[in-house]
Amino acid sequence: MLTRGGEPSLDAASPVEGALVELAPAKINLTLAVERRRADGFHDLASLVAFASIGDELSLRPSSELSLEVSGPFAQDSGAPEGNLVLKAAKALARRLPGLKLGKFSLTKNIPAAAGLGGGSADAAAALRLLAKLNGLSPQIDVVQDVACETGSDVPVCLASVCRIMRGRGEILGPRLTMPSLSGVLVNPRVQLETARVFATLAKLHGTGVSLPFKEPARACTAAAWLAAIERCGNDLEAAAISLAPTVRDAAMRLRAQTGCALARLTGSGPTVFGLFADEKHAALAAENIGKAEPGWWVRSVRLHG
Repeated sequence: MLTRGGEPSLDAASPVEGALVELAPAKINLTLAVERRRADGFHDLASLVAFASIGDELSLRPSSELSLEVSGPFAQDSGAPEGNLVLKAAKALARRLPGLKLGKFSLTKNIPAAAGLGGGSADAAAALRLLAKLNGLSPQIDVVQDVACETGSDVPVCLASVCRIMRGRGEILGPRLTMPSLSGVLVNPRVQLETARVFATLAKLHGTGVSLPFKEPARACTAAAWLAAIERCGNDLEAAAISLAPTVRDAAMRLRAQTGCALARLTGSGPTVFGLFADEKHAALAAENIGKAEPGWWVRSVRLHG
């Protein structure tokens, strides 16, 4: 079951020129253990998830018409608006709540699509938060949570966008974890990786995953303690992703070669790789160095928050 009680309230969306606005922060799988293949063809996962200081931006202007306009540097990669998860989530909520106030969504795509960053899921979660705000609802009520589950595996964890363990397909959420803020760098080598192919390749390579599930540090809540706990785990999809797209290994190696990099690892099914750094200064310098060396890659320094 979803964790629905005791959840800290979300920051309220802020009205800007008549619209409500939400950030859809990038989701980072700091660890990812593939536990088993299910009868429905999906896999049970155990993943420590945190969220970055960057993401897409979604706004909502009240209107009797439901629509979506997409702009931004990665607008073309997000597909046709009618197939977007923002509209899928909005329509699903409207079916359950007759008379729901809707409106015109405007999405600015700032992060790459199909990158292992949960972009579409984060956008859908932001849409649900905006509709909840517009209609005076809590995003934590059962109907909103149920729509999140229906819309996509990563949407439930993106709804609150806090650090926690997600299990199953993503529908089983643990309590919020008190992870300290960490400095990171995101590197996307701009190659295509289909999630289904990555999982199929994992089955050929290992059958199942081998990574340890994450365990929160018992007492020490320092960044060093968390980095050590994260490092003990892994991402079971990394070897499969690298076999399909060797450039992923190149991106990880670039990160590991930077001064102050504590670890570098694939997020989700890729192709984005994240690096965790000793401090913000080293992360910013690493992003600058990699960006200069690989101008065709997408590189950003970020803060990962709990």
